Amino acid sequence: MRKPAPKGPRTAPATRKPAAGRVAASAPRPSASARPAAGPARSAAGAARPSSTTRPSSGTGVRSSSGAPTRRPAIDKARPAAKQAPRKAAAPRLGAAPSRPPQAGQERLQKILAAAGIDSRRACEQIILDGRVQVNGKTVTALGTRADPRRDEITVDLIPIHREAPAYILMNKPKGYVTTVKDDQGRPTVMALLKGVPGRLYPVGRLDFNSEGLLLMTNDGALAQVLMGPEHEIPKVYLVKVHRTPKPELLKEFEAGFLLSGRRLKPCHIEIAEKGDNPWLKVTLTEGKNQQIRRMFAAVGHPVSKLRRVQFGPLADPLLKPGAWRFLSPQEIAAIKSL
Repeated sequence: MRKPAPKGPRTAPATRKPAAGRVAASAPRPSASARPAAGPARSAAGAARPSSTTRPSSGTGVRSSSGAPTRRPAIDKARPAAKQAPRKAAAPRLGAAPSRPPQAGQERLQKILAAAGIDSRRACEQIILDGRVQVNGKTVTALGTRADPRRDEITVDLIPIHREAPAYILMNKPKGYVTTVKDDQGRPTVMALLKGVPGRLYPVGRLDFNSEGLLLMTNDGALAQVLMGPEHEIPKVYLVKVHRTPKPELLKEFEAGFLLSGRRLKPCHIEIAEKGDNPWLKVTLTEGKNQQIRRMFAAVGHPVSKLRRVQFGPLADPLLKPGAWRFLSPQEIAAIKSL
């Protein structure tokens, strides 16, 4: 046990004012470098607390768990800020090619395939993702890949493609045909009606197996993308025979936007084309949901017995017989490309 310091007069340094609780002049004072930051508790007579004049201006005095005073070092404002770690580049989207500046003559691969009459641009994107496309012998599965159709060798299922002259055909589809290029169930498709037509064409839009009417066939993928896009709202006119005459308020509900399977359909225009117990209605749509007309009339108790499309955008031909087709005139091509 330490002996208490002898009582006697205390002397303060010449440059500092005396402060209560300082050690006696006879006791040696440790230097600042040798003084521990947090030591054991001192006795009441021998402990010394630094005065406010000795504390750093930018620091704050705190006590340790043992009760001894300690000092918090001042913050060095001149210290340079820590360098931030460089951000990592975002991971490329799945199925997307790395972004590179396009070179002269190069086009997106799906656009090249659509222009060659392979299929619509959207369908060509799926063909690429399926790994069926090769560029200069290498399989490409990334969307947005660019190629030069004049220099690069592009194949689909190892068959070289060739840019074909655009063709536009208007067909009157009869019943009993599927509006696809191929059918997994072995049913006849509209392609069987195009005998003697060179090149590869595909249908734009849909008409179900039991429906008939006008159908556009083309190898112009860019135009097909516009005509099938719901944002363009290309009008399509149908003659529909339904069971019993719908009430006027029901027709107004269709025109305001019918709620079908939890989704609000776009407004359509309906008028009675031929009266009777089972009347013919003239229906104009600006969207093409799967079997939309049949489903919406069946939902209100007026099932459809016959459906025929009589106009597709600006295209109409009442003299074209079921199963027949013809090439579009230059005026019709210009009209449909202006949509």
